[in-house]
Amino acid sequence: MKSDHIDFLKKRAKAFLECAKSDFSRGNYDLVLFHIEQFIQLYLKHLILKRIGVFPKTHSLIYLIKELLRTYRIDKLEKFYHENIALLYLLEEAYITSRYLPRQYDKEIAKRILKFAEYALEVFEWVERQL
Repeated sequence: MKSDHIDFLKKRAKAFLECAKSDFSRGNYDLVLFHIEQFIQLYLKHLILKRIGVFPKTHSLIYLIKELLRTYRIDKLEKFYHENIALLYLLEEAYITSRYLPRQYDKEIAKRILKFAEYALEVFEWVERQL
């Protein structure tokens, strides 16, 4: 896979994170969760693609992070997964409901998800430096 495609996924992921921050400041809490899900999904695909040259064609954060764990076998990443599995499932739900169901999220959960996203970025960048 070309490095420009790998870099594109990372750039797009970070753009979704910035969108989420902007959404929060405007009170669009539902979109915060959607954009954080997209940020995590694309960054995970970026890391997998960078390591093995392809990424699974799925939107499941749980599947992607498990694939990443099989690829990297890094304790810090495994700890991140186990400590945050409930938030990852919540983000998967937010991705689906944002398209098909009238589900709303409030300021408190959006704030928590933004904090989680910043932590996720730190972990993902750390994993990337291990390459």
